Amino acid sequence: MADDHRGQLVLAGAPLGNTADASERLRAALADADLVAAEDTRRLHRLAAELSVTLPPRIVSYFEGNEERRTPELLAELTAGTRVTLITDGGMPSVSDPGYRLVRAAIDAGVAVTAVPGPSAVTTALAVSGLPCDRFCFEGFPPRKPAERRSRYAELAAEPRTLVFFESPHRIAGSLADLAAAFGADRPAALCRELTKTYEQVRRGALGELAAGVADDPPRGEITLVVAGAPAVPRVARSAAELAAAVDAQQATGLSRRDAIAAVAAETGTPRREVYAAAVARR
Repeated sequence: MADDHRGQLVLAGAPLGNTADASERLRAALADADLVAAEDTRRLHRLAAELSVTLPPRIVSYFEGNEERRTPELLAELTAGTRVTLITDGGMPSVSDPGYRLVRAAIDAGVAVTAVPGPSAVTTALAVSGLPCDRFCFEGFPPRKPAERRSRYAELAAEPRTLVFFESPHRIAGSLADLAAAFGADRPAALCRELTKTYEQVRRGALGELAAGVADDPPRGEITLVVAGAPAVPRVARSAAELAAAVDAQQATGLSRRDAIAAVAAETGTPRREVYAAAVARR
């Protein structure tokens, strides 16, 4: 239970780009705070000016590079009774943005944590994608290194829920090519860029088509990628020898054994543990 003598941590959802999406509660959360922790203090000042909000005198930066060091400082403020509002560049804190460490620390210390809900690139992209939204999973940014990224996609190839990724403009071409290779070029997807901003664009199509499109016309700005989940695959009865041979064939293309097992499991509808057992027995 939170201690009444302690402060409060307010997680403030910031507009993704269009400041008209800011709520009155966001204005109040900024104006009434004792201290504002912002991912980018310059953006915070611009936002406050556009919203005609007078910020408190105490403003500190809180971003990936200083999050670990600054969390104890902010926790000390909270336990001393300070009302701290945490805001990121856009969307909700903690969702692929700074916040989780401070939230966890505040909860463990008995500090009240609340939120001023606001825009989210994840749910906005889902809503406009035209893909099923009843069940989805958020994967954040894929690994930067191509080999690690391909491995991650191989693990997710059989995921039946709609997937949401963030990606940077200079990695999106390689990322889409890897997705098409792992999920199949025909898997439906939607590439959403600059959501709510002047140059908002949503490209819908199969992964192969999107990969070819970005190669010819690279997108700019912030990108949220929505990919349909794997369709139900009827199980194809295979002997242990056939499963092992299929794993060998996948490995021959350059996949690791783990990724090859995942690919065979997705292709045949066979539980991964059975494919693994067949591969191990063969060796």
